[in-house]
Amino acid sequence: MCLAPRVYPLRFFCYTLPIMTAPKVCLCLTGGTLNEDLALVEKYRPCIDMAELRADFLQKDERLHIRRFPELAGIPCILTIRRKIDGGKFLDGEANRSMLFARALAFADPNPAKNFAFVDFEEDFFVPSLQDAALAFGTRIIRSRHSMTENIPNIAEKIETMRVTGYEIPKISCRANSLAEVTNMFREAKKLGDSEHILCCMGPYGVPARILAAFLNSYLTYSTPEENAGDMGELYHVDPRTLEETYRFRSIRGDTKIFGVTGFPLVNSLSPEIHNTGYKRHNMNAVYIPLRSDTIEEALEFAEALNMSGLSVTVPHKEAVIGRLASQSQAVQKIQACNTLVRTPEGWHGRNTDAAGLERALQEFVGARTLSGVKVAIIGAGGAAKAAAFAVKRLRGRACVFNRTVIRAKKLAEMYGFKWAFLDIDSYRLLSKYSDLIIQTTSKGMDSTGQANHDNDPLYFYTFSGKEALYDLIYTPLETPLMARARAAGCRVEGGYSMLKYQAHQQFEYFTGEPYGPHESK
Repeated sequence: MCLAPRVYPLRFFCYTLPIMTAPKVCLCLTGGTLNEDLALVEKYRPCIDMAELRADFLQKDERLHIRRFPELAGIPCILTIRRKIDGGKFLDGEANRSMLFARALAFADPNPAKNFAFVDFEEDFFVPSLQDAALAFGTRIIRSRHSMTENIPNIAEKIETMRVTGYEIPKISCRANSLAEVTNMFREAKKLGDSEHILCCMGPYGVPARILAAFLNSYLTYSTPEENAGDMGELYHVDPRTLEETYRFRSIRGDTKIFGVTGFPLVNSLSPEIHNTGYKRHNMNAVYIPLRSDTIEEALEFAEALNMSGLSVTVPHKEAVIGRLASQSQAVQKIQACNTLVRTPEGWHGRNTDAAGLERALQEFVGARTLSGVKVAIIGAGGAAKAAAFAVKRLRGRACVFNRTVIRAKKLAEMYGFKWAFLDIDSYRLLSKYSDLIIQTTSKGMDSTGQANHDNDPLYFYTFSGKEALYDLIYTPLETPLMARARAAGCRVEGGYSMLKYQAHQQFEYFTGEPYGPHESK
């Protein structure tokens, strides 16, 4: 079914949460010394609201002086001494840990700003004297439960059992091993209403929960400085500057419109920066987030649970999503790949902006309005290759599709009257013939550095003459091993950022009803 495109203003769909205080950004400090941690507080001060001192990371002699940290930091601080079983570094036993907590809470200052504002005690850590001291001195207890390897399904029920007193803040931090488990956390959070709690979703699937803490009604979101990212790498914290500058975290509320990009593995996507820059320039109450998903079904389930207004689709879901569309554009019908979903009252409307984005990028790259007389090699036969074939045909180029699975190459090529061939050394001569312009559409080389080889270079068997022009749709890294090899041979080379930018600008207009604007994205 093909419908005329419908564009809905950003105010059309509304998912509203109870009004509550905006979640705070808590900087997680894992330095070996207090001075290291204080330097990071100072560096990121404009982007954070509070800090968590992870005393379990401190050198042993430094731990003796943690009592002074809140006064030196000048912001509300959480004291955490995490055991190894809960993902921490403390190995000296519970007696020593209790003594360290006592040292940090003792000799409270009449000025509460000079004391720890919070102390994190696990749900099985009950020391009456420490709890009494915290309550007496105005230090709130965060009562936490951690699951480092698996999800906790009954989050709302568990949170309620952790509310020992009205003065504690229950916290659950668990690892998500799929996007479906992240979706479950958001559904469980709705049951909690506006009660104080902290919800954290660890791992690469959990990034949406970090950014959308407001939709979890979470008291805070934890963030790690770029300098210490390796210490907390398995948690997948978002650094504070990215939260502030890319996602405008402090402006996200229950009525903020949510857009995003889904795919797998979805590493280092630049789409959030492009789209969120557009929302900021247009003063829109919207945010665009990454959604790592193994299947398109899990991505759409998340989108429905949070009433997302639009979704960008990348590898490997561009073809699988077509069966889930209520309607689709003529381009999607022709290309049989969809990279843009827009919510309508009838369901998801699918579009393809890859082809138009690539068409404009190729025109700039070759310096001509058409590819007339140009022999083009299209490497791959997936969703991106389908958009490339569509664009090359529109630009009047002659092409040959090369792919490891030859039946897919044949099927794609015959749609446009192109030639097709198996992608290996036996097709060397044909590839040389169609090498005026080589368009590389596979994922080989993505997030790859170093020497070209069979695993990161789809044309590892081909020797460049220097006369070829190579356009690689990959944009991370800026130069793939294939691109580096072609450039060294004297070829004109460009990565896929220009295509990404142009297709994203068109997506932005479909999502919001507004043109991206005269200013280019970064």
